[in-house]
Amino acid sequence: MSSFDKAKALKAEGNEFFKAKRYQEAIDKYTQAIANNQNDVTFYSNRSACYAALEQWKEAADDGRSCIMCDKNFVKGYFRQATGLKNMGDIAGAIEACKRGLGIDSSNKDLKAMSRELEEDSRILRVEAAIKLAREQLANNDIKGAFATGTAAQRLAPEDRDLKSLMAQITPKYEKIEKARVAGLDPNERIKEQGDKHFKAAEFELAITKYTKCLDAISDKGSDLALKCYGNRAACYKQLSNFDETIADCTSVLEYRENDVKALVRRAQAMEACERFKSAMADVRAVLALGSEKAGKASYDLANGMQHRLNRVIQQLKKSG
Repeated sequence: MSSFDKAKALKAEGNEFFKAKRYQEAIDKYTQAIANNQNDVTFYSNRSACYAALEQWKEAADDGRSCIMCDKNFVKGYFRQATGLKNMGDIAGAIEACKRGLGIDSSNKDLKAMSRELEEDSRILRVEAAIKLAREQLANNDIKGAFATGTAAQRLAPEDRDLKSLMAQITPKYEKIEKARVAGLDPNERIKEQGDKHFKAAEFELAITKYTKCLDAISDKGSDLALKCYGNRAACYKQLSNFDETIADCTSVLEYRENDVKALVRRAQAMEACERFKSAMADVRAVLALGSEKAGKASYDLANGMQHRLNRVIQQLKKSG
């Protein structure tokens, strides 16, 4: 009997043990089958199912990964791996396995159901971690930090009772500190803060009015306050697709801070929208020249993506021209 035929026979014996719920004996047979043929994905998949039945989650996850190594298109392998990782407490790893599997078969019911469960598990864990952190911050009298942490958690779990109770303690303390802070601002800073509130509420036209009023009252256009107003007003104009004004305000910032990453990226995006591709490329390259660490990974990656896109457009224009 060839090793291939022997492996198939061993798998058949393993299947009978599996049906009888004699999982360890089934594992032994699948292991022997693998020793005779390491390229049959079903051996690893069946053994993973046995390990899961015995709650040996690491082994179940490892065999799921072995399935994928044998055949990256074997969708059940991603489910096997995700099952093991989930029960090991590696929610992020399980979510990633589900995403990879769904990338191959987006309609797979098992992966879709598990993905929903994992996202809920992840949400709960994030809320629990946020509550713990906010309590520690409150105990250390870091009221601003506790309020920021709690507010972010409320977006994930607005009805959580523990979180509501905690925020009932934090909010009055934060409001008292905030009231004192605002009272200490000069009139122009207060106007800018009003603009910020409108911006956060997506009331972009009202925010522009406040930032403009603040800028009109400031004689030093290179001051920190003025540059913040220019930058925030540019963001408002961009949201309203007023790209000429976006460019103008970003340019005002860059006159004083030539390496301001937000202004460079925002102006590049506005330039691209206005089909000023070479100018957009110049700003993109300025961001890339700063490097990932100085520019920030998100901005660097965004600029890198824009560079490739702009290169294609510029080359196409050269050919057509």
